[in-house]
Amino acid sequence: MIIPPLYAHRLGRDPGPDSSRAALTATLSGPVDGLETDACLTADGRLVLLHDPWLSATTTMHGWAHQTMWNELRRCRLRDRYGVVTDQAPMLLEQLLELAPRELPVQIEVKAHGDPELARTTAAEVCRVAAPQADSRSVELLSFHTRACEEAARRGLPTRLVIWADYAPGALVRWATNAGVGGVCIEHFLLHPTLVGRLHAGGLSVNTGTINDATLAVWAASLGVEAITTDRPAALRRELVAVPLAA
Repeated sequence: MIIPPLYAHRLGRDPGPDSSRAALTATLSGPVDGLETDACLTADGRLVLLHDPWLSATTTMHGWAHQTMWNELRRCRLRDRYGVVTDQAPMLLEQLLELAPRELPVQIEVKAHGDPELARTTAAEVCRVAAPQADSRSVELLSFHTRACEEAARRGLPTRLVIWADYAPGALVRWATNAGVGGVCIEHFLLHPTLVGRLHAGGLSVNTGTINDATLAVWAASLGVEAITTDRPAALRRELVAVPLAA
């Protein structure tokens, strides 16, 4: 069985906390093919790596990221997946790009709760920050917001739409072609051969949402997905290597 590239979800959610230096360090200590993280725009235009723009969801602060200055955010602490406060502080996208090995692709998901214009503005800033490294590393923008993907494509940054539905794949292919969007990321429970085949035929690459179970990963790999996002890239790889070739 050919194992698709395994990307560390939120820099490695298994060791956690999400998108932290600690998670990155733990992930880089084992085999991993790429990194995925979320980015929120702050009030002063910085890109902080947080899964949720509502700060109380993942940090010791309250309010919205886009209404908070970076100098305030840098002093807060991240919560783990169980809500427990850790000793980790948020990172900026620039800091991640300095720490991550240049041979590892980095996917940056734009987060802007219910605000397409904020998503577009955030995407523009991601493009600006990533531009100096465009020749030496692979950086790709992800978003649920079509406006963010269109902005990234317009600025020449590879981009992928995150989708939760499998309806009208032909229309999706036409929009992506016109907008310059090169791929989609689909939650694994929506994947099926007909959908993946239709998207591939239209020139789109297909990544999965988070898969942590080896059986599900084998099934997704059999559909020809280009990459799998996982909280546990090293452990999942070990499990997949042990899968019989006939799987």
